[in-house]
Amino acid sequence: MTGQLKVGRRAARAILIDELGRLVLIKRTKPGKAPYWTTPGGGVEDTDPSVEAALYRELAEELGAKAMEASQVFLFSSPSDGGVAVQHFFVARLASLDEEARSGAEFTDPSRGGYDLDRVGLEGDDLGSIDLRPAELKEFILANREALLIEAGAAG
Repeated sequence: MTGQLKVGRRAARAILIDELGRLVLIKRTKPGKAPYWTTPGGGVEDTDPSVEAALYRELAEELGAKAMEASQVFLFSSPSDGGVAVQHFFVARLASLDEEARSGAEFTDPSRGGYDLDRVGLEGDDLGSIDLRPAELKEFILANREALLIEAGAAG
């Protein structure tokens, strides 16, 4: 390997599954653009003791949510201005959610667009019909639906 890779932004995101076996997602709407969906989560901060701790913090901020037994299952990287952006994806079971507890610039700055909570079934074609980003994550989830449900304790 030649050269040194520089990590730009690191993020922790959840493949969050509710009690009915649905994905808990955020539907992003921006003026003049088609909507897309993303998993909840965000940047790892210097004050976070670990990537997993960042995940729990982000779930509380973005969804007012608590999750149980997060397990990292997928890693995605892409080029960024600061080097390589790395996203750590954890599967977790939703324990509780209070939309009134959501906080952050996403909810106080209307110019950033909409951050609507959405739940999408893992069975059938619901997931296949939406623009979940990154596309590689969508492919991973579609290929591993049953395993993710089992890992999150939502099977049966």
